[in-house]
Amino acid sequence: MNAEREKFAGVLWNFSQPIADNMEEVVSGVKGQLATKIYGDDLHVLEEKADQVVNVMRSVKGIEDLGVFRVLGQPNLNVTVNRKQAARFQINAADVQDAIQTAVGGNALTQVLQGEARYDLVMRYLPQFRDTKEAIEGIRLLSPSGERVSLAQLCNIEERDGASEIYREGNERYIAVKYSVRGRDLGGAVEESMKKVSASVQLPRGYNIDWEGEYESEKRAEGRLHIIVPLTILLIFIILYTMFNSLKWATLILVNVMLARIGGLAALLITHTNFSVSSGVGFLALFGVSVQTGVIMLEYINQRRARGSTIEDSAVEGAVLRLRPIMMTMLVATLGLLPAALSHEIGSDSQRPFAIVIVGGLISDLAMSIFLLPTLYVRMARDHDILPEVVDAQVD
Repeated sequence: MNAEREKFAGVLWNFSQPIADNMEEVVSGVKGQLATKIYGDDLHVLEEKADQVVNVMRSVKGIEDLGVFRVLGQPNLNVTVNRKQAARFQINAADVQDAIQTAVGGNALTQVLQGEARYDLVMRYLPQFRDTKEAIEGIRLLSPSGERVSLAQLCNIEERDGASEIYREGNERYIAVKYSVRGRDLGGAVEESMKKVSASVQLPRGYNIDWEGEYESEKRAEGRLHIIVPLTILLIFIILYTMFNSLKWATLILVNVMLARIGGLAALLITHTNFSVSSGVGFLALFGVSVQTGVIMLEYINQRRARGSTIEDSAVEGAVLRLRPIMMTMLVATLGLLPAALSHEIGSDSQRPFAIVIVGGLISDLAMSIFLLPTLYVRMARDHDILPEVVDAQVD
């Protein structure tokens, strides 16, 4: 589609879907995945700066579908009163404006009543006397001396491009540059664009630029994750501490949880999947499963020690005998999310990073729970550790 659309010069194209299109317009106010807005007063300056921004962003890897929402292009007839000429004929500028208003726009003379409705009765020139530049230049005014003076003798009349559409937000004019990101993480592409635009495009005083759309939403989500992730880890630590009554064992399981991220990050790297909010939520889910496997292993090792086994023997027995339940726990989650991790259908972009992180993290967590956790346990364990009480059931 990109190759075909390039055959049409001067057309602004956008790829979207109905629901996504509506959501993007609600988020940024324009139809586009991402938007850069330049705020200021002068429409000509805004378009000039928007073109400069587009030229800079073309050099950024991953930036696609660049386009400017043009604000100029509507032909306007600008009439500027030549005050010296008006003074020569003793005609006020207000009289010139009234003549133009009457001829082109019309003035209300009276009202027409139809029942309870009232309509203004407007008088203005016939179309052939006001539809062209030459006709407007020929509009006559009567000077105090009785001389009839044409509008062309009193004004400078020229045709220029004016505003075809004016966008406003927060009581400020703005022009929007829409674009999308493909083949690269969204945050990295936008941040590189921000640096290059800031270094290359100089905005006049009173003008500013904002980066909105999905980038703004991603930053808000990342800000919430920066709060949620530490709180989640703290809550997990408190629960583990109350469970084992030991700072050592709670820390050991958290170390196993932190190392589980390696598998998730490696899976993102292997599948060439960019880090996103969805993958961040996947890491939170991975933490929960990693805690579960760590608790299964650590609890069993402590029980073996409580029954009289040595530290080394308990760690080896825990790694061997807990392999099956840990593997079953991980296989359930892995096989359940494997279709989502491999999917490339429509709508899979949001769920695939989440599934990839969990599948990759659980595969590596299995090896860490079987090999690394018992090894760290042997390093950290001491003879005076707090162990659970073991109650042996007797069967008559």
